[in-house]
Amino acid sequence: MNRKTAKEADPGKNAARLGDFMCFAIYSTNLAYSRVYKPVLEKLGLTYPQYVTIICLWEEDDQTVKGLSEKLFLEPSTMTPMLKRLEAMGYVRRERDSEDERSVRVSLTDAGRELRVKAFAFREVTAKAAGLAPEEFRVLQKAIVNLRSNLIRASESIVLPDV
Repeated sequence: MNRKTAKEADPGKNAARLGDFMCFAIYSTNLAYSRVYKPVLEKLGLTYPQYVTIICLWEEDDQTVKGLSEKLFLEPSTMTPMLKRLEAMGYVRRERDSEDERSVRVSLTDAGRELRVKAFAFREVTAKAAGLAPEEFRVLQKAIVNLRSNLIRASESIVLPDV
């Protein structure tokens, strides 16, 4: 085998670089977003999962733990301790469903609803940090949601090749 052919056969020669991986672009973007949200969340006294849970309840109050966990892509076992902390903070109330004792319903307290005014005051800060025009932001967000949906669908039927 000549020298050129050996180099071409080298699997490392055509290996993708870290910057070529979509998963790394999304992961590192998430870390950057977290840096922007950190001072906002500190002002609100919430973690990011707590924050998105509260947002989900602002959209639709009085939801089941199961329903919230599905919308937030979190396991119910992850939701329960977080909801207990939000309840201790006075933002939510948890009650057994009167029609199905196995189900727990979560609703906002007055303090949880009032938190919306405080949180929305920070929307401009996080939107401005993205550096995108409103239409660019909507297009990118839609593309990311589409990517997430595709990945969820694909993850349900992944077959790995034998190597």
